[in-house]
Amino acid sequence: MTVMLSADQRRLLGEFIRAHRERVPPGESASRRRTPGLRREELAARAGISGTWCAWIEQGRPVQASAEALNRLSRALSLTRAERAYLFELAGRLDPDIKPHADAPTSLLAAVKAVSHPAYGLDRLWNACCWNRAAARLFRGWLDDNHQRNLLRFVFLEQSARRLIPRWESRARHLLAEFRADYARNFRDGRVRDLVDAIHRESPLFAAAWNEHSVQHREGGLRSFNHADDGQLCFVQHTFNLAERPDYKLVMLVPTTGP
Repeated sequence: MTVMLSADQRRLLGEFIRAHRERVPPGESASRRRTPGLRREELAARAGISGTWCAWIEQGRPVQASAEALNRLSRALSLTRAERAYLFELAGRLDPDIKPHADAPTSLLAAVKAVSHPAYGLDRLWNACCWNRAAARLFRGWLDDNHQRNLLRFVFLEQSARRLIPRWESRARHLLAEFRADYARNFRDGRVRDLVDAIHRESPLFAAAWNEHSVQHREGGLRSFNHADDGQLCFVQHTFNLAERPDYKLVMLVPTTGP
């Protein structure tokens, strides 16, 4: 996929790579060198890329930086996880080190476990990657091992979701508008596009709502449910992105007496 970067993105990307190149120790044979860090050709050799390409990207020229080339650059520059994420974000590429089925971050697992009311974690595809007992009781038919645990698939394709969620169609449309806000950041991930295409084929409501291009932030607020065993339940929903993995979300439902 061709990625067109703005002039500011290209400038920032070039400045970032140059600054970190100049921080890398050049080795004992060049310890008395007056210029700091690695030369461009040395970085290019370490990363297995063209010296000319390395120069052009540092100069902010409109050259394409593939995920594979950025991966090699990141390793050659010994970037930290935060620096690597910044590099890929500037270049508009998906980091190949983000595994398709990576475990939920430890901090997310700990937060979900510590909460007594319903709480769960979502990954970038809005799959539930962890949840507590209260959430499993509330979302029976979604948060168990006998179903696909994708939130969009549950809401749009499961009959149990229609029984659980009052004003189901309105809530489903609202949920999809929230997902689209994330889609702008994640559409380069083929798994995300495959998910959208699959539900688009299976759900007429999803297809119609998706084609409307509505976008909303995941703001939370009052959520009510018609639970088969517990009757009508009301919660206030709160959603948080993880600082170390912003593609993951913590969702908590705090009980309330309703409006």
